Amino acid sequence: MIKSTADFFSRVMQRWLPDAFLFAVILSMVVFVCGLLFQEQSPVQMAEHWGNGFWKLLSFSMQMVLILVFGHVLAMSTPVQKLLAQVASLAKTPPAAVILVTLVSILAAWINWGFGLVVGALVAREVANRVNGIHFPLLIAAAYSGFLVWHGGLSGSIPLKIASENQDSLNALLNGQVISVSETIFSVENLLIVFALAASLPVLNLMMLPKDRILEVQYREESLEVVNRDELTPAEKLEHSPIVTLALASLGLIFLINYFVAGKGLNLNVINLCLLTLGLILHWTPFNYLRALKNAISGASGIILQFPIYAGLMGMMVQSGLADSISQWFVQISTRETFPLLTFISAGIVNFFVPSGGGQWAVQAPIVIPAANELSVPLKHAAMSVAWGDAWTNMIQPFWALPLLGIAGLNIRQIMGFCTVIFIWSGILIGGLIFILF
Repeated sequence: MIKSTADFFSRVMQRWLPDAFLFAVILSMVVFVCGLLFQEQSPVQMAEHWGNGFWKLLSFSMQMVLILVFGHVLAMSTPVQKLLAQVASLAKTPPAAVILVTLVSILAAWINWGFGLVVGALVAREVANRVNGIHFPLLIAAAYSGFLVWHGGLSGSIPLKIASENQDSLNALLNGQVISVSETIFSVENLLIVFALAASLPVLNLMMLPKDRILEVQYREESLEVVNRDELTPAEKLEHSPIVTLALASLGLIFLINYFVAGKGLNLNVINLCLLTLGLILHWTPFNYLRALKNAISGASGIILQFPIYAGLMGMMVQSGLADSISQWFVQISTRETFPLLTFISAGIVNFFVPSGGGQWAVQAPIVIPAANELSVPLKHAAMSVAWGDAWTNMIQPFWALPLLGIAGLNIRQIMGFCTVIFIWSGILIGGLIFILF
């Protein structure tokens, strides 16, 4: 039944789902019309909201471009190719490949969401090159499924935000209260959800593995040509010398060592610097690094074009009041027993239009926190309901799949059928556990 369902959604998505760029534009138009109909906004006002938001993700967009490119370049180095080959060698058959990629992605995403996106795609790509008969789009969907656990992991933006003493505008809502990660990320309830996903997703992905018609879309990296050093000019010899790359990598190493000795945690900038520094060292020469960079950078085109469009969409959702209206409606129909579950669902809907954990919490916190206090729902449960809702609908939101698809060389249509099945199952599982445990 699951295989048939996945096959059905795959056929539907291949035929009807537009390119990720067109999807973002259509979604923007839907929000634009909803603002006119339900928020009594004028076309000029909605256009202003869109324009005001359009450039809000520029810094984040560049971070995502770099994490994709630096991760891709690092993977093209000989030592990393050997390491990935060793990991991939654990899978000898297509079923083992699906299970391995899913588990590696879950573990990596729980440690850090950006790390998980890159590692999942790289391992999936290497496995696809080693295992005959594997369905590569399913393998990439399996890698993306691991992203479900990110907001319940060490880099979850909402639990980390409420655990910080510097909560900015949340201070008034929380009365200066700090909710420790021991009550959120490391709580029994949250860990049970993570473990349930880790146990069920490999099985679910395995059950979707096609048998009758295998579609092999195996990624082959462009090989790097051998250079005859005797024919190089003095300038070209410098390009093939490790002096320049090691000098730059030394600066990165000094900073990173000092950073981690000080006990500071991972963030996107630190991950990118780690990827850059390791890439420079492992490629050894500027020539090797820049050649790999040229091969990797084309995969970033989707992020460069689409992230600003999503930023404009988020601007319309937030500034028009649509996001507030959705959250308030769910709060109004909630009781003490149903509040966590309905908050989870509302967060999933809002995330579809505001695909940013921190941005979504800024929108929903002023509504969710007072309602939770009024209904005597623990704030840790209210916050994690929003966090899991944010993670849930990422499975059918192309925004976060773009970096992974860039590394894989696929389009969104090729994986969305499988992601839809994952979305349905994870919604039932996470929603059910939130209703029982929260």
